[in-house]
Amino acid sequence: MSPDTHTTQAKQGLSSAEAARRLAEHGPNRLPGSQAKPWAAIVLGVVTEPMFLMLLTAGGLYLALGDRAEALFLLGSVGVIIAITLAQERKTQRALESLRDLSAPRALVIRDGQEQRIAGHEVVPGDWLVLREGDRIAADALLREGQLEVDESLLTGESVPVARQPGTADTVSASTLVTRGVALAEVVATGAHTAVGRIGADLLRTPEPPSALQLASRQLVRRLAVAALVLALVQVLLGWWWNAQALLPSLLSGVALAMAILPEEIPVILTVFLALGAWRLSRQQVLTRRVTAVEALGAITVLAVDKTGTLTQNRMAVVELATPDAHFSQDGAQALPEPFHRLVEFAMLATPGDPFDPMEKAIQAFGHQWLQGTEHVHDGREPEFEYPLSTDILAMTRVYASADPSQHLLATKGAPEAVADLCHLSPERLQALREQVQAMAERGLRVLGVAQGRWLDAPPPDWPTSQHDHTFEFLGLVGLADPPRPEVPAAIAECRRAGVRVVMMTGDHPVTARAIAQQVGLSERPDLITGADMDALDDTTLAQRLREVDLCARLKPHHKLRLVQCLRASGEVVAMTGDGVNDAPALKAADVGVAMGERGTDVAREAAALVLLDDSFARIVAAVRQGRRIDQNIRQATRFVFAVHVPVIALALLPPLLHWAPLLLPMHIVLLELLIDPACSVVFEDEPEDPRTMQRPPRPVGESPFAAAALALPIVQGLGVTAALLGGHALLQAFAWPEAAARGVVFGALVVSVLGLILANRQRWRAPNRWLARLALGMGALLVAVYGVPVLRHLMGLAWPSPADGLALAGMVAAVAAWLVALKALGRWLGKHRSPDPGHPAYTGSP
Repeated sequence: MSPDTHTTQAKQGLSSAEAARRLAEHGPNRLPGSQAKPWAAIVLGVVTEPMFLMLLTAGGLYLALGDRAEALFLLGSVGVIIAITLAQERKTQRALESLRDLSAPRALVIRDGQEQRIAGHEVVPGDWLVLREGDRIAADALLREGQLEVDESLLTGESVPVARQPGTADTVSASTLVTRGVALAEVVATGAHTAVGRIGADLLRTPEPPSALQLASRQLVRRLAVAALVLALVQVLLGWWWNAQALLPSLLSGVALAMAILPEEIPVILTVFLALGAWRLSRQQVLTRRVTAVEALGAITVLAVDKTGTLTQNRMAVVELATPDAHFSQDGAQALPEPFHRLVEFAMLATPGDPFDPMEKAIQAFGHQWLQGTEHVHDGREPEFEYPLSTDILAMTRVYASADPSQHLLATKGAPEAVADLCHLSPERLQALREQVQAMAERGLRVLGVAQGRWLDAPPPDWPTSQHDHTFEFLGLVGLADPPRPEVPAAIAECRRAGVRVVMMTGDHPVTARAIAQQVGLSERPDLITGADMDALDDTTLAQRLREVDLCARLKPHHKLRLVQCLRASGEVVAMTGDGVNDAPALKAADVGVAMGERGTDVAREAAALVLLDDSFARIVAAVRQGRRIDQNIRQATRFVFAVHVPVIALALLPPLLHWAPLLLPMHIVLLELLIDPACSVVFEDEPEDPRTMQRPPRPVGESPFAAAALALPIVQGLGVTAALLGGHALLQAFAWPEAAARGVVFGALVVSVLGLILANRQRWRAPNRWLARLALGMGALLVAVYGVPVLRHLMGLAWPSPADGLALAGMVAAVAAWLVALKALGRWLGKHRSPDPGHPAYTGSP
């Protein structure tokens, strides 16, 4: 096939209908990866849980006691628990699957004659890929046009990029990275048929490690499980010896206590809340690539953001030109004066003809607008050699052949000071240039210098290694405008109210950075730090400077990494935005790396924890707000779990010690768990955001919802409920209440108290919650069934409630309500005398 045929095919690409047919024939372009957890594995996980083992033990004891109905009830409840677990797992799995679909690598293909950005799994054999620097290649493909350097270390282990040129045998492989160049490639293999796919399991993504909060919760549950076993053993021995009970009833009492102590809801809370939180973020155009990042969002104290495309619209346009003797502004201009023609010509020559970078696109668009039809436009002219932008010289040079074989033209553009250095300007000319740059930067423009060079000799076998080996003539300055995003000022003001500091990190001129910062209200501080300043400072001094500086300009990628590391070393929780290949280390080093979805490279997206699908700064602020909401709801749910377990534990532990008949048996605890599980995993997860969420400072990094201070209030709540129920039962005992009737009163009051504890631990107890009313109806239905169905009433050891029982139950509930309302009022009073942290146990929120 001829190159012309390739070009024709590439311009048209596959039709949508043909692409759909090939997708059906070859299947999705996915590597063999982790599948959804099968139901059998979920069931196996349930039956190995301590709570399930307790149920089996209790069922076996009831069988030994001859109570087959009780045994069947307990063993039957296992099926209900499995069903609830499957439902929760499926809900979580759906959220994660939607995130995986969003986070799949995307590919730029040509279809129906148009460039289209599609999900990587939709790429099919025969597709034409448009490959650029920073892209992760979606499938195995043959290079047809252009030149690339590709990082194939994933396949070969070699860290040095490999040059690829068009040729029938020069294949680029799926999952490798384009480090340089632009090219067209024709897909020849997808999915499991690619080189990566054939490697198999070695390339599967490793499971995501648990977050610090998840690790802390697992440690807590393990410790409480040990405590539950010890206390259950003590309960059995005391019942057998102290109360002279038979061994089997004593064992049953110990099992009930162990079931009451185990807080198996805590892992459920974290798994469900983080997974659904990530799904909620995706609905706000923020993709979560690592679910553990959701946890860190609530503690962010610093947003380190790039200027271009994050604070600004990334829609650059050339608006001003300057030569040593003249100035041009596009506003109201009808034609481009002759003195600026050569400046624009060499700015275009220093820029790729079909650029990806918005700044380079603006240069080409400006040149075609003002110079189209003149000899100064050289469309299709390709350089013989190119000096890329480097960390040493912030300028790039393209070398072109001329009509005279012994001469070559050099076109250079870059930072004005770097280009001026290449041109060896006199001190007077250099000072005048600085004044020009300063004036343009103060108008918020990004300024580039442009120079022309000439090589007066035949092309050497190897071009000089440095641009300094050439002689250049400075032509002038190009000023580009990138207007701020309209939503940025309000978002920055919201960050300020929330105690989150915004720091700008940019490679632009310091004056440009300051002008944009003033336009968006980022900072009024006069101080600013540059990459050169950083090089002269040690880490301690730099950390001190960063406490007083909000603007960082003229930065190189390694400067950004160092800034992130210094901020974190100072105790800050840092979210950082980035889009380029070189931003990846800093994104990975940040607590929450945020990559740009529209203009960002695949490398940046893979290094980041979050991806902004529309590159809007406001989305970052929305993610922080959502992270605080998730953190708030986790704390509410955790407080509720600990509060509700206190009376359950007490009612299982104390009656045998007081020589009372058992109040809570394993059947009662199973029913209570059917209320507690949806309360903590559904009701609290759906709690609305507190309007004051972004009016408080971030939570301290080390503050855990399992810390003693955070659990003080729920334990006090639970102790009050315990006192009301046990005190009420003591009165019933004093009045010689029948055992079944007394147990029925206490159990009914405990069920209603569960609802009371939910209300007491909500941030705003009047806020709407669609699941709360459903849970309340479920509680009412449960009580009606337990008391009204004779079989259930007998299994529970309860009696049909009499009017006197109803009055006693109402009295206990009133005592519980009075206690919880008093605590709420105390928390509100404390809130008026200090500014509580949103996670502080004394904080109760507004009614």
